[in-house]
Amino acid sequence: MRLRAFAKINVGLHVVGKRPDGYHDIETIFHQIDLSDELEMVQNDEGDVFTSDSPELASDRSNLCLRAVHVLRDLTGVHTGVEINLKKRIPIAAGLGGGSADAAAVLKGLTRLWTLDITDEELQTVSASLGSDVPFFLTGGTAYATGRGERLEPLDVGMPYWILVVTAPIRISTTWAYTNLTIARHTRQVNLPELLRSSIGHPDTLRKKLCNEFEPLVFAAHPEVRQIKERLLKGGAQVALMSGTGSSVFGFFSDEGSAQGIARELSSRYHTSITKPLFKPEPN
Repeated sequence: MRLRAFAKINVGLHVVGKRPDGYHDIETIFHQIDLSDELEMVQNDEGDVFTSDSPELASDRSNLCLRAVHVLRDLTGVHTGVEINLKKRIPIAAGLGGGSADAAAVLKGLTRLWTLDITDEELQTVSASLGSDVPFFLTGGTAYATGRGERLEPLDVGMPYWILVVTAPIRISTTWAYTNLTIARHTRQVNLPELLRSSIGHPDTLRKKLCNEFEPLVFAAHPEVRQIKERLLKGGAQVALMSGTGSSVFGFFSDEGSAQGIARELSSRYHTSITKPLFKPEPN
């Protein structure tokens, strides 16, 4: 069985506050892009095996794909082993949700491979135990996310822009970012779903109102990420914003030529990917 696990960007990111369980409540728009890892899964009578073309990924139970196998096995009681091979194309620790996307793909793949009788609600609950944004990747598309990121409201927003994503070769720890973030108090926040519904075709409005509250922190520690954002805007991006806690920055472009031109310029130093307007991943 072959599966593709698509990355996401955060179209705006606001941290509401810290929760008693140590996590943070957030508001964001998750939007899938045309950048994906590839997974191959087969049953293996000798146990669980994980391999990857990325030497940076662990192959023990700390690996998110194998954790997905074990939580699903704990829920269902299935004892069949599985061999997973991952072709890693989404940059690691870059704010694009690659690990979470892979975990969600494993959950969906095993549901079919093991012919499990499991409800969507049960799968959502299991996925949330693996990571705050894993539930989003079970459904994909575009969604307004609240809570830890696991409460989702699908959005029917036709994305009219070419999306160029540029990732600096910098690993930014999510834990570091949340630990060091100063949470804004008593500020009026934008209604993100309404903003996208009403102004997706008005980039001037988006540029003024969309923000990622991690940008000042990350830009101060890693000026190169700020420079990427500035280059995208100078190169014709209608909107540019950091995704997640970095180090990826995306730009919305009204024409393919501008996006491709900047991508060619930056691809020798950075990882780049382009998503066409109205992109929707093919279902696995």
